Amino acid sequence: MEVNEDVMAANKRAFLNFLDEDVGKGFYMKAIRDMVQNKRCRLILGMDDIRSYSLDLARRLIRNPGDFIQPISDALTEVTRNVDPKYLKEGERVLAGFSGPFGFHKVTPRDLMSSFIGSMVCVEGIVTKCSLVRPKVVKSVHYCPTTSLFTSREYRDITSMTGLPTGSVYPTRDENGNLLVTEYGLCEYKDHQTLSMQEVPENSAPGQLPRTVDVIIEDDLVDSCKPGDRVSIVGIYKALPGKSKGSLNGVFRTVLIANNVSLLNKEANAPIYSLEDLKRMKEIAKRNDTFDLLGNSVAPSIYGHLWIKKAVILLMLGGVEKNLKNGTHLRGDINMMMVGDPSVAKSQLLRAVMNIAPLAISTTGRGSSGVGLTAAVTSDQETGEKRLEAGAMVLADRGVVCIDEFDKMNDQDRVSIHEVMEQQTVTIAKAGIHASLNARCSVIAAANPIYGTYDRSLTPTKNIGLPDSLLSRFDLLFIVLDQMDPEIDRQIAEHVSHMHRYCTDDGGIGAFEKGARYTEEDDGDVNAPIFVKYDRVLHGHEKKRGKRQKNERLTIKFLKKYVHYAKNRIQPKLTDEAADHIATLYAELRDASASAKSGGGTLPITARTLETIIRLSTAHAKLKLRNEVLKGDVEAALMVLNFAIYHKELTDMEEREQREREMEMKQKADHDPGHDADMDGSRTDAMEVDEVPEVETDEISPERIEAFETILGQHVLANHLDQISISEVERLVNREAPAPYTRRQVESILERMQDANRIMIRDGILRII
Repeated sequence: MEVNEDVMAANKRAFLNFLDEDVGKGFYMKAIRDMVQNKRCRLILGMDDIRSYSLDLARRLIRNPGDFIQPISDALTEVTRNVDPKYLKEGERVLAGFSGPFGFHKVTPRDLMSSFIGSMVCVEGIVTKCSLVRPKVVKSVHYCPTTSLFTSREYRDITSMTGLPTGSVYPTRDENGNLLVTEYGLCEYKDHQTLSMQEVPENSAPGQLPRTVDVIIEDDLVDSCKPGDRVSIVGIYKALPGKSKGSLNGVFRTVLIANNVSLLNKEANAPIYSLEDLKRMKEIAKRNDTFDLLGNSVAPSIYGHLWIKKAVILLMLGGVEKNLKNGTHLRGDINMMMVGDPSVAKSQLLRAVMNIAPLAISTTGRGSSGVGLTAAVTSDQETGEKRLEAGAMVLADRGVVCIDEFDKMNDQDRVSIHEVMEQQTVTIAKAGIHASLNARCSVIAAANPIYGTYDRSLTPTKNIGLPDSLLSRFDLLFIVLDQMDPEIDRQIAEHVSHMHRYCTDDGGIGAFEKGARYTEEDDGDVNAPIFVKYDRVLHGHEKKRGKRQKNERLTIKFLKKYVHYAKNRIQPKLTDEAADHIATLYAELRDASASAKSGGGTLPITARTLETIIRLSTAHAKLKLRNEVLKGDVEAALMVLNFAIYHKELTDMEEREQREREMEMKQKADHDPGHDADMDGSRTDAMEVDEVPEVETDEISPERIEAFETILGQHVLANHLDQISISEVERLVNREAPAPYTRRQVESILERMQDANRIMIRDGILRII
C-alpha cells in the first residue's frame, strides 16, 4: 500500500503542476470559480489540455484511470479550498469528469471488448432503460448508550475508485460487546442510478441483436438523461464478479462507471455540407420541377406512384413545430398511411424511407405490442426495482417510425399510439412511475384492406376498417390499387425485368451481408455527381421513348443531404395571403365533403385537415428552400391532399372499366347482323361517333375550338378542379356543345392547349396549370 500511496502522491503533484501551468491562461481557474458560483461539485477537464501539457500523462490516465481518479480529485479539492475556503464542507470533495477526443477509445457498445477493461472509454449510444435514483450509504455513524461514544464506519463497494471494497454489514456491537444504535440522520449517502445504453438503431448491424452496456452513474450525474436520449458517456470500463450459485465461472459482468455524461443532439450523424453542395441545392430549388424531381428520386426501382413518393418527400421534410406561450403544442410532423392490395410495393416504399430519412425505425404490426411502441415499465433482474424502458416511438424522437402490417395490430395496441400521433408524448402511470417522454416522430403506416384486397363495391371507410379517431390523426391516406390494365402491366413488367437484368459491380453480393447500408459514407467528395448516371440496362426504355430529360433522378447521397438541410435549416413562416387561401380551401373542402355522395373521401374532413394543409404547405416551402409559405405552396399541398382524399386511382379504374364496357357494346353492335330498327339506330349512332373520316378530325374551325375551351374553362372554374380525365372532358363538351366532338378532335384540341402550356396531360389525366 505504501508504493500505491507514493504513486498517488506523484500523480497528485503532476496534476497540481498541470493546474499551475494553467494560471497564466486562467481557463481552469475561471472554471473552478464558475463551479463554486453555480454550486456544483464536478469539474470537466479537456483531454486535449492534458495532452498538450504531457502526452505521457494523458496516455497513462486513459490506460490506468484507477491510479489517477483519486489524486486528481484530491488536487482539485485542494485548489478549490484555496479559491474559496468556505465552499466545501468537511469531507466534501470536488469530482473530476473528462471530455474531448479519446482516439480509438471512443467506441460504441458493440466495440467494447475485453481489451478495454480497466481503461477509460467514451461510449456513444441511446439510453433505453433508466432505473430510479436510490441513495447508497457511504458512511454510517453508530452510538453506544452504555459508553456514550460515537463510532463511524465507511463503506466502499466494487465500483468505488478509492481503496479496496469493504463489507456491507452494519456493526451491531463494539469490541466489548456493548450494543450499538445506528444514527441514520448522521450517516452520509450518495445518489446512485443505473442505465442501459444501446447502439443507435441506424448504425446497428442488420440481422444481429443490438448490444447494450450497463452504466452506473452517481452523485451529481444522476437524472442527467432519460430513456430515448442519445448520449456520450465517458467512464471506466470495469469487470464485476458475477453472482454465481455455488460455483465460480469465468464470465464476469462488465459495467461502465461514468464520470461525465453529455447529451448528443440528433445532428450527431448529420451529413457534412460543402459550399458546392449548398450551391447545387439552391440551383435545384430554383427549378420549376423541383417537387417532381425529388419525387422521382425516391425509390426509382418502384414503377409509378409519383404522388405517394411526393407525399413521402413532404413527410420527411415536415412542417414547423409550434410551442405557444400558453403551453399549447402544435405538431409539425406529418403522418401518412397507405392502404391497398397486396403486391403494390407498399413495404418497399417504407424501406426507401428508411434509406433516406436521417433517423428511421422500422416495426411491424404483429411484431410490436403497444408498450413496445411507446414505453414499458420493467423490473430490474438484480435489484428487483422498477425501471422505465423506452419503446420504438420514443427512440425515434425527431425521426420517422415505419409501421408495416398496420391492420394486423390488436385494437388495444393501436389505441396506444393515439397520443403519440397527436400530442407527441408518451405518458406512463404504472407501478408508481409517472413519466412523460417525448416522441416527436412522423408515422408512416402500410396496411391491407379489411378483406385482404380492396372491394370496390364498398365505400373506402368500410374497406379500411379503422376507426375515425385513428384515421383523422393521419394527414394523408392513400388507396393504392393493383390496376388490371394491359398497358400498365406491360410497363411494370418491362420496368421490373430491367431491374432484374442489372448487375452490380460486386457480382450481386447482398448489401445486408456486407452491412453496406450501415457504413459511414464519405461526404467530403465535392465533385460527386448529384444525378444518377444513365445506365443502358436500367434506363433503356426511357431513352428509347425520348423521356431521358424528364426522368432525371438525384443520387441517394445528395437526396439525403437535401432533405436534411431543408428539414433542419429552413423554418418558413405563413404569409397573410397563404393563410387566407388556406381558410378558403378548407371551407370548400368541408362543404364538398358534406354534399358528397355516400362514402365521400378516404379521410374525414375535420379541423385536423386544416392543420394538415398548413403542414403540407410549409413542407413544400421547405422543399423550395424558402422562408415564407406562398400561395403556390398551398396549391401544391392541395393537389397532394386531393389525390389522397378522393382516391384518384379508384376513379381512374372505374372510368377505364366504363370505357371498356362502352367499347364492347359498340363492337357487339357493329358485328351483330340484326335487322331490328333499334339496332340499326344504335349502329348509326356508333358510326357517327367513331367512324368519322380522318380528314374531318384535322379540320377544326377556330369557332369550334373557342367553344370547346369556353365549356371546359367554365366547368373547371365552377367546380374548382385541378385535374380531370379526358373521357370526362369528352362527355362534358358533347353534352353542352351544339355539335358533338369526336374523340380525335378532343385529343387534338387538348394537344394544342398543352403546346400552349395551359394544361398538362399524363396517363389520360388532364392537369390544369
